[in-house]
Amino acid sequence: MKIRIGVIFGGCSGEHNVSLMSASSILQHLSPEKYEITPIGITREGKWYSGSGVLEKLKARRTDGLTPVCLLPEPGNHTLYQIESGQHFSPLAELDVIFPVLHGTLGEDGTIQGLLEMNGLAYVGAGVLGSALGMDKAVFKDIMRAYDIPVAKYIIATRKQVENDLDGVIARAESLAPYPLFTKPANLGSSVGISRCANRSDLHEGILNAMRYDRKILIEQGINARELEVAVLGNDQPTASFPAEISPRDSFYSYQAKYMDGSTAVYIPADVDDKKAAEAREIAIRVFKAIDCWGLGRVDFLMERTTGELYVSEINTIPGFTHISVYPKAWEHANLTYPQLLDRLVDLAFEMKAEKDKIIHEYDG
Repeated sequence: MKIRIGVIFGGCSGEHNVSLMSASSILQHLSPEKYEITPIGITREGKWYSGSGVLEKLKARRTDGLTPVCLLPEPGNHTLYQIESGQHFSPLAELDVIFPVLHGTLGEDGTIQGLLEMNGLAYVGAGVLGSALGMDKAVFKDIMRAYDIPVAKYIIATRKQVENDLDGVIARAESLAPYPLFTKPANLGSSVGISRCANRSDLHEGILNAMRYDRKILIEQGINARELEVAVLGNDQPTASFPAEISPRDSFYSYQAKYMDGSTAVYIPADVDDKKAAEAREIAIRVFKAIDCWGLGRVDFLMERTTGELYVSEINTIPGFTHISVYPKAWEHANLTYPQLLDRLVDLAFEMKAEKDKIIHEYDG
C-alpha cells in the first residue's frame, strides 16, 4: 500500500521562490511506486491550493483551475479538504505524512509545525521548538553561547530601537568589531536581507534593508573565513555528513550567488583534514541536539582562514533541496541517493510520530 504524502510548498515568505525550486526537485524524486503524492501550494498571500499543475501555476502567480484546500486542527483528522462555495468543506485526499518544503517565515519557524501537531499528522523535520529556535538567529546564537558552541560576536536590535535611536544602534555595532560587519533579519534564510557593510554608510543602509524583512535584526562581526556546511540526519541519534565548502565569487554567499547566477563553487567534500572535518561534524550534532531538532538540519560554519577556528553561523531546519543544494548532495557523497534520502526522512517522520504517540494527554489527579 502506498504512503499518502502531502508536499507543502510556497508560503508567505521572502523565500517563496526558493521553496518552489526545492519542491520541484522533491516532487521529481519521490517514488510514484512508494507514494501517493498530493502537492499543496501556498500563495504569497497565504491561500492554500491543490490540483493539476499547482507548482507551475504558483511560479506564474496564477491560481486559475486550482482547488482551494485546507487542513483542520483536529486530532486524528488527516483529511485534506477542498473549500467549496459558501465555505463548505468536502474531503479531497487522506494523508499519512506531510513533507513541509516551506523555507523561511510561516513555514520553517514552527508555525506550520504547530498546525500539524494539533492535527496529529506525521511530518518531516523539526517540531515547533526546534523550528522556532533554528529560525530566530538571535535566540539561536544565545543558545549556542549557553552550550559553549563558538559563534561570531553579535548584537541584536529591534525596529523600535532603530527608529528611536539609529545612531545609538550604529555606535553599538561599531564597538562590536572593526568593519566589515554583516546585517541580517533575525528570522529569514537564503541570504535574503543580508548586507555586508564595509563602512558606516553601508551599515546604515544594511540596517534599514534588514528591517524590511523582520522586526528584529542581527548585526554581526565579519570574519575572514571559509564557509563550510554539514548535513545532519536523524532523530535522537543523528549522524553528520563530511563538510562541504561553499566558495562564492562575491564577498559573501548572497541570494544571487545561491540561486541565480551560478557563480558559486561548491566542493563536496571540503578540502579540510580529517581532524577538522571530525570537529565540524561533532559540533554540528551538538547544535542539532541543543535546539531539539529532528529529522534533518544543515549546520553552517565560518572557518577562520588563519587559525582554522570554527564558528557556527546558523542551522537550517528545512535546508534547500534544489538541484544545486548542499544538503542532498552531501548525502549523495555519502552514498545515500536523493530518493533514498527522501525515504529516510519519511521514515524518521513516522518514527517521531510514534514517539509522540506514547505521550499521555490526560491526568485525573
